[in-house]
Amino acid sequence: MSKPPQNRKKMLMEMIKELHAGASPERVKEKFRQVLEDLSAEEIAKIEQELIREGMPREEIRRLCDVHLALFREQLGKEKPEVTPGNPITILMGEHEILRKLVEELGTVASGIQKIGDASRLGEHISRLKRVTADLLDGEKHYLREENVLFPLLEKHGISEPPAIMWMEHDQIREKKKRLSNLVESYSPASLKTFKVELVEISRSLQEILPSHLYKEDNILFPTALRVLTYAEWREVREEFDEIGYCSFTPKYLIAKPMAREVERGEVAPTAEGLLQFETGSLTKEEIEAILNTVPVDLSFVDKDDAVKYFNKAEKRIFVRTKAVLGRKVQLCHPQKSVHVVQKIVDGFKSGERDTAEFWINMKDRLVLIKYFAVRGSGGKYLGTLEVTQDITDLKKVEGEKRLLDWK
Repeated sequence: MSKPPQNRKKMLMEMIKELHAGASPERVKEKFRQVLEDLSAEEIAKIEQELIREGMPREEIRRLCDVHLALFREQLGKEKPEVTPGNPITILMGEHEILRKLVEELGTVASGIQKIGDASRLGEHISRLKRVTADLLDGEKHYLREENVLFPLLEKHGISEPPAIMWMEHDQIREKKKRLSNLVESYSPASLKTFKVELVEISRSLQEILPSHLYKEDNILFPTALRVLTYAEWREVREEFDEIGYCSFTPKYLIAKPMAREVERGEVAPTAEGLLQFETGSLTKEEIEAILNTVPVDLSFVDKDDAVKYFNKAEKRIFVRTKAVLGRKVQLCHPQKSVHVVQKIVDGFKSGERDTAEFWINMKDRLVLIKYFAVRGSGGKYLGTLEVTQDITDLKKVEGEKRLLDWK
């Protein structure tokens, strides 16, 4: 991401700091009109990132974004970046239009309910409210695609703070949508008065944050992404979008045409020496082995010819495994009385009749889950069987929820 000229950057920083200090957007706009004339979304993103690095709290930057937009709105509207057909940005912006209409409809419904005093006349309004709420909740995949695909790629290009601020707003939107959903689910005619008050409050807060958030993405985040991501990266984004999936309201015409590929699928990108390339990333042998030994389960892999080919060395293995077992037929690794069951499972995996089998046993007051999975390659070709053994005693005691912010 290219940096703006030093004197220009200094003036932009000064401008944003004046806004932070309480200066009116119009006064700042006149003072810095020359700087604003050819200001790009990319530069706005860069300056806000610089402010974060200087110590300004991210929440404060988020709050100031709305003031920045009031100042930059005229200039941002001039940016009309070219978007390739099938590009993920066209999908996201198409969904934005629908989300705007949904939050507008929510306001209309809330206003209609507010005016009706008789609960018996609310049937149609409540049905409409439930539909709008369901559609807003169904927008979750929109946010997941941005957070798990677009944002990480922007960060690779050195743009980390704008996505972080957008993610912060996603969580605020989620919290408000959850409140709306809980309110709608708990509605009863007896609670109409308090229901109205809370509905109007939630509706107004969503009408305040959601359109502003969408505008920031449309006019700052997305144009910046279009400037820095390569065509190959956009193609990767689109494939990941397709894998995560779309909202029920995503316009079908936007996802009907995938982005054209410049190289054939299956072409392996060059990697640093010692790296093993996977479809979803690359790892060294040391990293792979450490990961497999860190997962809190026993893993054993039997190949397509029924020979034990691998087992991990988990810190607290449940069943003993030694290297002497490598190459041994799986039928010889079980007591004679249960060999016929093992054979039936493997035969079912090979024929394609089944993909899993699971059992659980008690061992010294611990509950142990044993699961077998058919491992299949391209076209469903049987490659072998994976045995996963896990002590689930403590997992069965888990209740309620413990979020990341609850960790100590």
